[in-house]
Amino acid sequence: MTATPARLDLPARRRRHARLIAALTSTVGACASAAQALYQPVADASPGQEGVVVDSLPVVYLGHTAAPLLEAARAEDDARWSAAVAREREQAQRTSAARVALARAQEIVEEPELSWPVPLPNAQQSAAIDLAGAGDQVAELWRADPEQAAALVRELAAGGEFNAAEVLDAAVEAAIGTALLALADAGMASDPSMKAEQCLEAVPYLVLAVALASADLD
Repeated sequence: MTATPARLDLPARRRRHARLIAALTSTVGACASAAQALYQPVADASPGQEGVVVDSLPVVYLGHTAAPLLEAARAEDDARWSAAVAREREQAQRTSAARVALARAQEIVEEPELSWPVPLPNAQQSAAIDLAGAGDQVAELWRADPEQAAALVRELAAGGEFNAAEVLDAAVEAAIGTALLALADAGMASDPSMKAEQCLEAVPYLVLAVALASADLD
């Protein structure tokens, strides 16, 4: 059945983020290949061989290229689904305004004489921090119990300060951020075994990002 324009404006998340999901999957494979370039020569060496030569360049290269690859994939998804992007921005403006209003209300009830060693975030900054925090919380919980994490997303969205898609998207960003940090650490590690291990540490978070980018709660 041919999809109508109205239906194309409402893609499932796995279609909305298809290029990102494909890039995440490709990065999972690149992590395995880069780690294998370090492990396989050792596995092939004779038991008495010393000083096995391994190739660490794939790990270093991946640490530099993963972030641009994923960012380009996001941009491609946005270009493919411009109507969906416009709707997401409208929804984000509404929920952000609700979070800003809540933050301003909290500012009013705070004790004015209370002093802090560093300036507190303003209402707009608090709204952004709250969304990022919700994403972190959902990403962490999703690893242990996806059903509870989905329930948390629905609970957050029920108050009007968040919508489900933006919380899931924030969780995707949290998972990707953790994966990219692991890849950066792998690229800087001096020991080949540590390079391989840290490279593989990124994989569960890349897989988590795929799950979150694909998740539809409707």
